[in-house]
Amino acid sequence: MASERMADGQDGDRPEPQIPDPRPLDAIDRDILQILHTDGRASIRSVAERVHVSRANAYARINRLIDDGVIRGFGARINHERAGQGASAYITLKIVQNTWRTVREHLRTLPGASHIALVSGDFDVLLLVHTPDNRALRELVLTRLQSIPEVLSTRTLLVFEEDDMEPES
Repeated sequence: MASERMADGQDGDRPEPQIPDPRPLDAIDRDILQILHTDGRASIRSVAERVHVSRANAYARINRLIDDGVIRGFGARINHERAGQGASAYITLKIVQNTWRTVREHLRTLPGASHIALVSGDFDVLLLVHTPDNRALRELVLTRLQSIPEVLSTRTLLVFEEDDMEPES
């Protein structure tokens, strides 16, 4: 399948970046991750108290988790409808073999692109977008996506209702 061939790291002339081996996490690290996953705005002091370590230890552990790439960042969970993004869709794409990185860079520039994944199966890429309305969604799919030379075909799946599985804070 095209996506299985693309996933092997063969993408033009660029080598696959080396990903460092994961550092083992202990119980305290896992507890810190759970706290920050639930409340990314938790203070160092409250994290330290909840995992029973000093503030300096909690601070050092959180910085190490960031430096090691375990924590990729902190952000807000957004209600897209209330933010004026009332139309959401998953879009599947079939792409030219070995063009994943090029396509990914195009997709990252799309307005409303929320999640991009290289997948296996009947299509190669799964894209989640949020747009103000169906007219903007149509423009994104028919004009922006289908003008990317490496995109062979698309299929749009409208989202009627979504439920954020993230923990409530």
